[in-house]
Amino acid sequence: MTIDNNGATMDIKIISLRMERQCLVGRADESEYVNLYRDMQPGQNVYWNGFGEPPTLSFRADFDDIEFNRGRQYDRLLIKGRFGGGNLGWIMPEDMELFAALYKKPLKSPTLTQLQLLELIRSIGPLNIQQMKEETGLLVKDITPALHRLQEAFLIYEDQYDGDWDRGWYRFDEIFPNINIEKYTRHEALKIVVQRFAYRLVQFDSAMAKSFYKLPEKEIKVAISDLVAEGVLVASDNGFMLKTDAEVLESYEPREMHFVYALHRNDFLYKSHEHILKDYAKRLTDGLEYDHEPLQYLLIDGEFHGASVGHFRNGPYDLNDIVCDLPDAEERKADIIQAVMNVNFGKVPERFMGNKI
Repeated sequence: MTIDNNGATMDIKIISLRMERQCLVGRADESEYVNLYRDMQPGQNVYWNGFGEPPTLSFRADFDDIEFNRGRQYDRLLIKGRFGGGNLGWIMPEDMELFAALYKKPLKSPTLTQLQLLELIRSIGPLNIQQMKEETGLLVKDITPALHRLQEAFLIYEDQYDGDWDRGWYRFDEIFPNINIEKYTRHEALKIVVQRFAYRLVQFDSAMAKSFYKLPEKEIKVAISDLVAEGVLVASDNGFMLKTDAEVLESYEPREMHFVYALHRNDFLYKSHEHILKDYAKRLTDGLEYDHEPLQYLLIDGEFHGASVGHFRNGPYDLNDIVCDLPDAEERKADIIQAVMNVNFGKVPERFMGNKI
């Protein structure tokens, strides 16, 4: 652990600056939020219970960002796509060329169903799924995966601008006539998003970027290597950071932090650390006899220190326990329980550290 001239550890500085950049200390106004959202794309809704809801950056805005993003969806300032392993996400339209370069999966061996639906949309679209079923006689269970694959190829676009399930599917170039999906190579796009990723995390490594973007780590490493060679990134003790941030940290005074957040599993910080947190949760829950799937992860004073565990359901989850590795967990018990209740409709967990509440 590196100690600076003022006696503060570099780790503490990095964590503090990361929490500032994440707007988890000092929440974002609407202007700052738009920049934050851009750097943390693709945005997603609350894990499991957020179906059909707009994306959210939980705990980071000084306003209702779900309603804010609902308005941005309606105005097509956030647009839907399939990114990172086919996962749904929302990006700003000005970044469509960037994310097409990252995630486009060309349709090299199309199926008859895919070709039939593509030709149908091109000839008489836009159409919703029910109309496609009537036109083709295909079953919804065959139509839906074919549409998703066409969507991943950036050949069609699903116009979900509100919560209505009856939405139209368009030719991609009909909605985005001025978008050039070949503008960037994936390498060029990676160099851009890696810089955004670095800014919001302050320090990162290739495994974290792979975990979030769901792209091959070897390609991420090449992008990082080029950015180091160009003097944009510098190596640090545990990864890489922007050269400008290495300079910022020299004189940076860390903030006092005292907070507990229960982060859902689509959260930017969770997804950036998913490869670590999955094994971490297994260690904390080893031997528990009741259901102990991690529901939310506890971010305490800027670091992950536990999870609420139980069983996912539509509506309130089964909150069977809160597991935590803080040495003073009992002293923080009330704050930790309240943080979990805040994201679980006020429901009280059954246990804390294995003991009935």
